[in-house]
Amino acid sequence: MNDLTVSTVNVNGLRAAARKDPGFVAWLAATEADVVCLQETRAEAEQLSAEVVAPEGWHVLLAPASAKGRAGVAVYSRREPEASRVGFGEAEFEDSGRYVEVDLGAVTVASLYLPSGEVGTPRQEEKERFMDAFLPYLVKRRAQVEAQGRELVVCGDWNIAHREVDLRNWRGNRRSSGFLPQEREWLSRVYDEAGYVDVVRALHPEQEGPYSWWSYRGRAFDNDTGWRIDLQVATPGLAARAVSARVERAVEHGARWSDHAPVTVRYGA
Repeated sequence: MNDLTVSTVNVNGLRAAARKDPGFVAWLAATEADVVCLQETRAEAEQLSAEVVAPEGWHVLLAPASAKGRAGVAVYSRREPEASRVGFGEAEFEDSGRYVEVDLGAVTVASLYLPSGEVGTPRQEEKERFMDAFLPYLVKRRAQVEAQGRELVVCGDWNIAHREVDLRNWRGNRRSSGFLPQEREWLSRVYDEAGYVDVVRALHPEQEGPYSWWSYRGRAFDNDTGWRIDLQVATPGLAARAVSARVERAVEHGARWSDHAPVTVRYGA
């Protein structure tokens, strides 16, 4: 495998992110990433300008949700994928704009937008149904790719902070969706039972954060009151090749083009 740099970011609406100056278009033009995974695109191809949906030098796969203006994931890659798959075989989520993966040589790169949830509402029930269906898929998919001598990285907005060091105000969020005990336990199973590796945490074992999402409300960004919920979760072989990881945090609040920041990992050969 050659060096591979992968970025992932929840764009919080691709049309809005592209309209900002500087925004997504300028970021994409400047990135050194070989693959870019997007979440919460909330757009159909015909709603996007050519510089967004067909930028020079990139192959773009959009997987919008059937529900207009909701969810949506995408993968931008500099090399043309050998194959691609939308969804993970669960009928409820097949056209929900939650999951897409592409084969790029010896590595499969996936973009995931796990439902955000809200305690006591149908949104939380949807999130838990997704989690129940997705974990068995991760187990099966790892076995498949490794049997083929390949690797897999699932990039995206997992909408779960795993440990106390993954969000600033963990004490105040113990009963909030995204930090519920059962959600954290589920993510532990992704690592301990399914055998995947949280690449950024493996490189920075005890660092607080680095956070990737800050609410637009109040001064969350200025005070770095954030959550680390945008992850690159990889099979062990690929995770072992990770050389560096960083969150591309904006220099100031006004320079943000999403409430999330890109998480970029470089994997060595």
